[in-house]
Amino acid sequence: MKKIITNLTTILLLTAMISCKPNQTAKSAFYNKVDSLFSAIYSAVNEPGAAVLVMKGDSLIFEKCYGIADMQTQAPITPETNFCIASVSKQFSAVAILQLAEHGLLSLSDNLKKFFPEYKADFYNRITLHHILSHTSGIPDTRPRTDKNFVLYSTDVESCEYLIDLDKLNFEPGTEYEYMNPTFQLVYQIIPRITGIDFDSYMKQHIFDLAEMTNSRYFEDGRTIPNMAHGYTFDKRKNIYVECDYGEANFFASKADGGLYTSIRDFAKWEKALHENKIISEESKKTAYSPKIKINADAEYGYNAKTSYGYGWFIQQKPNEPECIYHLGDNGGFTIYAGKIPEKNIILLFFSNRDDIDRIATADSIYALMKAENWFDK
Repeated sequence: MKKIITNLTTILLLTAMISCKPNQTAKSAFYNKVDSLFSAIYSAVNEPGAAVLVMKGDSLIFEKCYGIADMQTQAPITPETNFCIASVSKQFSAVAILQLAEHGLLSLSDNLKKFFPEYKADFYNRITLHHILSHTSGIPDTRPRTDKNFVLYSTDVESCEYLIDLDKLNFEPGTEYEYMNPTFQLVYQIIPRITGIDFDSYMKQHIFDLAEMTNSRYFEDGRTIPNMAHGYTFDKRKNIYVECDYGEANFFASKADGGLYTSIRDFAKWEKALHENKIISEESKKTAYSPKIKINADAEYGYNAKTSYGYGWFIQQKPNEPECIYHLGDNGGFTIYAGKIPEKNIILLFFSNRDDIDRIATADSIYALMKAENWFDK
């Protein structure tokens, strides 16, 4: 049931708000400029907000939190607040497949018939893991949307059932880009069919534990998420924020394509583990970060200038600038940006539990500040 949120007094919240600060006595000009940017976006302390982090190497350059994680309890956002990172979850699924490929348990050239012999159409013999990880499979998203309960509560397995009888593709596999959630949901079933270990257990043992992401969880109805934020949208008619996540947002319950809850601190551990090749090898990482398909301006999701898709990441290659690897997440009231410049070991994260931030423009502004500080020249 939707929770209708009313404004509470600002004075009480000011005393409760937690400001997350890096270990420095004097804030740099960069810190102040980034703070000004986000303070303008999240100006009201009694509304949903965001957690923001910038790291360069092992140095924490910026970490600060804005607004409220849960409007019902009035819990403020902190560095340990767990947000639904939505489609940013896809990189974890992609890395799991690359990890299994390193161990010889599968190959990116394996077709879907190998894993799903029950799928009837012959074209599944031409669709490979490479295609599903790069959004080039040609599989259409024709999940049924007439049943409200299905749309709100369907799991990865239920969401993909339509693929059994699918009889046509949108295009020949590998020839075009079309962002597709159901193909990433297939990873939820591929992992146990290959390893004998259920998806959640495999991801905990072989991904999260290796990265020391101790507080990260996949969403599941009835499962406790520590320090969980709720997502919110603004109802202009009533001039209030309304909760929008499980039970209110479409296809919120699936895991492999978008169901991970994590914090900026746990995600920074993930980036460190990737950088140090603790999860997959340098070769596999370069494979994931390399462009597989260019994203054209008419794409329904993911277009950005000079951008392609790899395996679970967008890759932006601007002239005379280092490569930017990133992903966006959108589900319910959550809007997520997780980006990095691997060549310079720079990480930029901002996790928001409301849906009114222009992430690309915001990220570009912060990268421009980094460039002005000569971060890209060092």
